[in-house]
Amino acid sequence: MNKDISFGSKELNDKKKEALYLELSSLLRAGIDLKSSIELITSGQETEKDKQLFQSVQDKVLKGAPFSQALQQSGKFSAYEVFSLEIGEETAQLTEVLEDLANFYQNKIQQRRKVISALTYPCIVMSTSFGAVFFMLKFVVPMFGDVFLRFGGELPWITQQIIGLSKAVQAYFLPFLLTAMILGGLLWYFRKHERFRKTAAALVLRLPVIGNLVQKIYLARFCNSMRLLLGARIPLLRAITLSKKMIGYYPIESSLGQVENAILRGRSLHESLREFKIYPAKLIMQLKIAEEGNKLDVFFGRLSDQYLKEVEYKTATLNSVMQPIFTLVLGLIVGIIMVAMYLPMFQMSNTFQ
Repeated sequence: MNKDISFGSKELNDKKKEALYLELSSLLRAGIDLKSSIELITSGQETEKDKQLFQSVQDKVLKGAPFSQALQQSGKFSAYEVFSLEIGEETAQLTEVLEDLANFYQNKIQQRRKVISALTYPCIVMSTSFGAVFFMLKFVVPMFGDVFLRFGGELPWITQQIIGLSKAVQAYFLPFLLTAMILGGLLWYFRKHERFRKTAAALVLRLPVIGNLVQKIYLARFCNSMRLLLGARIPLLRAITLSKKMIGYYPIESSLGQVENAILRGRSLHESLREFKIYPAKLIMQLKIAEEGNKLDVFFGRLSDQYLKEVEYKTATLNSVMQPIFTLVLGLIVGIIMVAMYLPMFQMSNTFQ
């Protein structure tokens, strides 16, 4: 669960970015110059692929290129990282920007791990439940069905239903599995299409509990990215543009494009965000106060911490509630199947007596 895996991503994964920025900022804080710091980081890489990447960055820096430009040319780092580091180089605050980037990725990784940790147990229980029920319907119930067929007589209603379900599993399992695989492939293929992302996000947001949790996760990511960019003294409009690329969530992405246009027409940030339901009234009010006091980066930082704590609490609560529910449902399903199988046997024993 601690592995940071990226399927088909061209960028360096978040865990490696966190390690790079954390180690580089620590070395610069210790008084080691940038070129020597990059050389130390390059020599410490474990895989040949990463060593080649950082070696290319090191070579460009040794030839006189700025660190931000060297990262940009590698193609493994996003635009907001490059612009943040460029501002840090121009304002002689590179170490501070590196620390902010390290904290950003650290928070992002921790947030993802907490969500995964909360969902791991329910997913395992669900998989076990489906496996147990499938095994019973596929192998156990047919054996009982053959026994009941030999003895004849009318079976109880619940037994008839379970045997009918077992026959359906026998007959339709492979077509169902094939259909599920095709649907999964189609979802994977269309996952980046705008219409699919819009529809999927709208459906998820309507789900009880889950929808609110997903909203808080991406609001925390939005606030954290805005804090990072504004803290690096990037102009507001540029920060919004870069945040739009960082979020990866359609409702926020699409809204920020319209927010940019609204700000260009003279509207304030909080007034522009108010037009979209994805942003709660509480966030709008705090940003209004922040704009009046010219402390947007500070308030975005507070909002990010607040949403992260809410996500942590909700995931922990969801996990504690879902564990007994799934256990109860699994026990209930298995119990119904067992009762359905043994009920005719009890009837037959009473008949023979």
